[in-house]
Amino acid sequence: MDKYVAVRMSLFAVFAVFAVFAVAIFGAFVVPATAAPTAPQTTYYVSLGDSYSVGFQPGIGATPGYAGYVAAHTGLTLKNFGCAGATTASVLTTSGCPAWQPHTAGGVSYPTRTQIAAAAAFIAAHRRHIALITVTIGANDVDVCGRDSDPIACVRSVLPELETNVTTLATVLRAAAGPSVPLIGSTYPDLVLGAYVPPSFPQSAAWVNLAQLGATAFSSLVNPALARAYSSSGGSLVDITKAMSAYVPLTRTEHTASYGTLPVAVASQCSLAWYCDNGDIHPKTSGYDLIGKLIVAKYRTMKGTSRSGNG
Repeated sequence: MDKYVAVRMSLFAVFAVFAVFAVAIFGAFVVPATAAPTAPQTTYYVSLGDSYSVGFQPGIGATPGYAGYVAAHTGLTLKNFGCAGATTASVLTTSGCPAWQPHTAGGVSYPTRTQIAAAAAFIAAHRRHIALITVTIGANDVDVCGRDSDPIACVRSVLPELETNVTTLATVLRAAAGPSVPLIGSTYPDLVLGAYVPPSFPQSAAWVNLAQLGATAFSSLVNPALARAYSSSGGSLVDITKAMSAYVPLTRTEHTASYGTLPVAVASQCSLAWYCDNGDIHPKTSGYDLIGKLIVAKYRTMKGTSRSGNG
């Protein structure tokens, strides 16, 4: 009996040792369980505005424009609610986009909603995944003033409604996006400078006066109003007028291949926009790329400020 017990105990010890080695050997091949990888969340860039926001060019229609440039250089997914012909009033009150172009880069259709309602609803639904909002609006409000007998007085009369509307627009966007999302508005080129070229060159003293008034209207009236409207909701303004040399005195000139000697301010418009070629008020691809570069730079600055402020 004792011999039998001893044998059983020996066998038990052998199996116990084997079990230890088995665990050691096979355990080396067991891969620890890990959580399934989480799909990366899409981060959005939302664009609003008029024909500039959809990159309109004559003979082409919508192009990637500055919004496409910004999306490509930030890695953000573009959702473009822009509508050619939009005014500061229509973005708030007009349902749908009468000039909707389905090939708009990142274009979003909203047939039963206003532009601001559609954009704000999208932003609110993706609140934690909105990285940037841009707006280009206001040119169609003051466009008629270029043909007025007193352009400056005309702009002054339009300005209160323009500023009120853009302030409302910025307020709604800020409420939908939250306090830290960069909100960037942009101004416009002083395209009346392009009229220096067609149909006759050089222009009369009356035209030179009109060109100077255009620069004054932007620098002293329109752009400050836009700046106040966006800053009221923590937004910022990119001065496209200045970037396209509109404020350079007309006495400063440079040589151009197409038109000979031109004022620097006029040569810049001819290079970056279509007005000198065919009277169209929209930028060329080079002009939209310049706008895009300025917005990307402003976005990176605001993004860095937001992070340091939250840290």
